[in-house]
Amino acid sequence: MTRIAAFALIGFIPTCQADETVARYGAAGVTWTLTTLNGATFAPRATLEFEPGGPMSGQAPCNRFTATNSVPYPWFETGPIAATKMACPDLDAETAYLGALSLMTQSEVRGDTLFLRNDDGGEMVFTASE
Repeated sequence: MTRIAAFALIGFIPTCQADETVARYGAAGVTWTLTTLNGATFAPRATLEFEPGGPMSGQAPCNRFTATNSVPYPWFETGPIAATKMACPDLDAETAYLGALSLMTQSEVRGDTLFLRNDDGGEMVFTASE
């Protein structure tokens, strides 16, 4: 009986691991709105939201999207991005936004500002929206 209990507990160990993603470090529960992309003002509305454990979603200039980020903070890595496929006048901005998001490798939450960066000098700056 003791062995069965021990094996049952071992089966639960992976599910007890703490969330170490950017969500845990201030990004969860906030709608982040992109303000600048690689140093230039980003005029179309684009958002990003994080859930504990890695799921993320948002509104690109035209379409809703979902992806994952399950690497520990401050690292950032998007899993495959799935988006709806509606056409709109801002498709070029959407391509730029989702393309840049997929290239980001580091994250930093500083108050009401979220920074995503990569080693090639790319940077996305988001501010917390209401």
